[in-house]
Amino acid sequence: MFFISAFHVCVTDGNCADKPVFTPSRLVVKFGDPTSAKCLVCQHACLNNTYGLEKSVGVRTINGTTISWEVDSLTEWDISPMCYYTGDDNNQCCSTLPVTVYQPPKNVSFSFLNHSGSMTAGHPYTLQCHVQEVALVGNLNVTFYRGQTELGRLQSNNTEKTPVTDTFTLDINTSKEDDGEQYWCEAKLDLGAGGPQTPPVVESGKLTATVYYEPQLKGSSHPDPITVTKGDHLQLNCSAVGNPSPSYNWMLPSASGSPFSDDILTIESVTLEHKGQYTCSVHNNIGTVTVKFNVDVKENYTYIILAVVLSVIVLAAIVFIIVYIHLYKHNRMGRYNLRDVFHLRSQHVAVPTGELICG
Repeated sequence: MFFISAFHVCVTDGNCADKPVFTPSRLVVKFGDPTSAKCLVCQHACLNNTYGLEKSVGVRTINGTTISWEVDSLTEWDISPMCYYTGDDNNQCCSTLPVTVYQPPKNVSFSFLNHSGSMTAGHPYTLQCHVQEVALVGNLNVTFYRGQTELGRLQSNNTEKTPVTDTFTLDINTSKEDDGEQYWCEAKLDLGAGGPQTPPVVESGKLTATVYYEPQLKGSSHPDPITVTKGDHLQLNCSAVGNPSPSYNWMLPSASGSPFSDDILTIESVTLEHKGQYTCSVHNNIGTVTVKFNVDVKENYTYIILAVVLSVIVLAAIVFIIVYIHLYKHNRMGRYNLRDVFHLRSQHVAVPTGELICG
């Protein structure tokens, strides 16, 4: 490679017998900050030759074959100091110092492209990150986030060295899980190994998303039909989540009473009139979901069995009393063995209570 400087040809390839060396070999400087470097023009070949440092700004100090360069405030975006010496062939042997001048974004803002307010689940939207006055924009990485989850990372292909303002976009599809999440973006300058140990990062503000979605039933499925015993407690659960908050409308069997408007329908004591189909409609302005409950009411046979057993006991008691009274009257003048009564014997022997007098 050759550079034309002071009407001489500058040689930067291997033809130089003793090439100038910069320390550091590369500078990464924030716009307006101070910076400095040193150039060892040569070690042997340039002792009797002309040498120097070409620069546009700053102060140059020469000490032997070492040239120092210092700038109190670097305000040029494109600068490449060149250190050289003139060889015996009247050509200049030289080296240039790569200088990267950067500026972190002055401001980073986040928004939804052509949209404001609430969103609807399942619909596409475009995230937008607006980065103002950044240099070098070609080294800029823009990352979009939902909460702490990375959604995507973009990089500019702009090679402009001076500050530019750029907008980055990312397409997404929303779901109900996005409701209440915070969206935001960050802009990071990746300046490589010679840059700051902590790369410059500027974050946008966070925008909380409101996502509308149709009702979705909570809980597990129910048996069909639902069998309940007469007199028992019945509870039908139609609870759902949705945004906006859903409303409930129940349609009941014709003979079971007035309509309900809560998420849970409760009947304290079921009768045969409560048998039939119950329909719950859950709705908001996004959609409607319907669930049906088929209820079968059965008689409580426990009470019937208890009633039959009680009736048998009462009937047996009545029979016992009748038999007892009948036997008591029939044998009231003599003694009899009560055990024989229970055995229902046909004859009983009376035991005389006085002395037998013979005539």
